[in-house]
Amino acid sequence: MINHAITLYEDDYHKCLMFSDLVKGSGIQANQFMIVDRGRAAMIDPGGDLTFASLSIAIAKQASLDNVDFIFASHQDPDIIASLPKWIIKTPAKVVTSKLWSRFLPHLVPGYLTGQDGLNLDERMIALDDQGDVINLGQSKIVAVPAHFLHSVGNFQFFDMTSRILFSGDMGASLVDGSDMEPVEDFDSHVQSMAGFHRRYMTSNRACRIWARMVREMKVSMIVPQHGRPFKGEQMQQFLDWIENLECGVDLLTEQSYRPVYNVLQQAI
Repeated sequence: MINHAITLYEDDYHKCLMFSDLVKGSGIQANQFMIVDRGRAAMIDPGGDLTFASLSIAIAKQASLDNVDFIFASHQDPDIIASLPKWIIKTPAKVVTSKLWSRFLPHLVPGYLTGQDGLNLDERMIALDDQGDVINLGQSKIVAVPAHFLHSVGNFQFFDMTSRILFSGDMGASLVDGSDMEPVEDFDSHVQSMAGFHRRYMTSNRACRIWARMVREMKVSMIVPQHGRPFKGEQMQQFLDWIENLECGVDLLTEQSYRPVYNVLQQAI
């Protein structure tokens, strides 16, 4: 196992790190990310309790927790942001997420933290409108890129303008064990680890097609999903070609999709 930060990008002032093997037990493998610019830090999709302890130790080696300015949450799923209560206690970070989910994330926070004289969550939330926004980190910029319905109705990806890495959330996710996080080298063999997931979790080919068109215009250096291995170079172009043509989600629905098991229906009647 890796048990240390994987450097995706680094120069004298700026670095992007990935942690890929912190999920223990029965949880699905998930990547967590940290961007540091001139000592100021941001976390992207830090996960839940399965990752919090190990991740907080790992990032403290890179920057003071007091310097974590932002927690970026692509959407609301537990493996994205269930550790929210601990991060808002341990850091001064503001949470950046869709306005659709900013109203629901307080459900993750125990009442005793937000009662009288407690934390004011409204002051710690940056609720993104659908078109996204640009967030300043140190002297760098992170763009919240709209990715709605891929797979969440309110979904954002995060584009680091310095490294030109697109942190793509569930788009491009593959089901792996976290021990090999080198960029994809053989796209055709890699497809089998992500095809079923994308057919089920991505909403429609229309959404995928529009997204791929947007990414082609962004001059992205690497696509790094929240699960599995990154894409770069020719493999990234192959992924965009593949997802652009994938039938998924509602494209695959038939009348049979909404027919309950016959015996269950008979009992209900």
